Order: sequence, then structure tokens, then C-alpha cells
Amino acid sequence: MDDEPLAEWAKRRDERIGRLRAVPLVSGDGPKASRLNPDCPRAIQRWNGYTWEPHGTAASLAEAQRLLHPRDERPSAAPEPQPLRAGRGRHRKSRPRE
Repeated sequence: MDDEPLAEWAKRRDERIGRLRAVPLVSGDGPKASRLNPDCPRAIQRWNGYTWEPHGTAASLAEAQRLLHPRDERPSAAPEPQPLRAGRGRHRKSRPRE
């Protein structure tokens, strides 16, 4: 088995610190997939490098998604038009005539 150096492993672990996840708060051994219970509350957990710790709560899957993946609130600028470059392009190649 190839062992990676401890420094590389620690670097990978530290990159994930602060990552959030949402866990459905359902009782029993029922299914815990988020798509099955979109209206049940969620516990928001944060990775501290060693374990997942409580970070907050969300009332539903939609609210949890907004917390986990916030959108950029700044309005985006209109994309610049890209003029066609000279040339025929690969999709316009003519086939050799026989």
C-alpha cells in the first residue's frame, strides 16, 4: 500500500475546513435522502477538520440550499459579444470529392 506523506494529507484535510452540509432531521430509521423529505427541517453542520459540528438550522430543503450555496448578489454584466474568427471551422469542413 502506498502511503502519502502526512503533510499532503493534512493539506487536503485543511482545505475542507469550513465546508457546510445539511442533514435532514427525521426520526427513526426512515430514509434520510433530501429529495424524499423536502419540507422537513435541516441541521446545518460545519466541518472543523475533525468532526461535523452544529452550525445552524433551516426550515426546509430550499432554505438549506440557499444557506449552502449562496448566489452572488451583484448584478452580472452582460456578456461581451464574441465575433466570429476568420476561417471555416471544423464543423464546416468539406468532404473530399471522389
